[in-house]
Amino acid sequence: MDLAVALVLCLCSLLLLSLWKQSSGRGKLPPGPTPLPILGNILQLDVKDISKSLTNLSKVYGPVFTLYFGMKPMVVLHGYEAVKEALIDLGEEFSGRGHLPVSEKVRNGHGVIFSNGKRWKETRRFSLMTLRNFGMGKRSIEDRVQEEARCLVEELRKTNGG
Repeated sequence: MDLAVALVLCLCSLLLLSLWKQSSGRGKLPPGPTPLPILGNILQLDVKDISKSLTNLSKVYGPVFTLYFGMKPMVVLHGYEAVKEALIDLGEEFSGRGHLPVSEKVRNGHGVIFSNGKRWKETRRFSLMTLRNFGMGKRSIEDRVQEEARCLVEELRKTNGG
């Protein structure tokens, strides 16, 4: 009996901790439907017709609202005007990407595809400058590639398949 009471108390405390954690982080997010602990808003969406569900939610909460998928908040931009304002008018603030813990561990924050912010800008600038130096966008790079390919073929022929 004591084990059952302790188990129930642990589950209740975890549930309360989850609720408190979700409500404390919502201060800086747009309004949205109240999420269920652990599940979030997934049960409030019609999986077969998500666009209709999002349209209905945008009528209640406006064109920018927050949904929780599990315990992770997602900000939804619904409608042309909201997307245009976010991506064009406020492009610098919305230019970041989400963090993927597995890829962060593997690449240590380096790379062009998954990097973010200042590092992304520096890497992109370096990559474009280097590609331009090699002749990107010019016909001359094709000649260089063909010349290098010919030299490689000659060197391979000299080895006689060894």
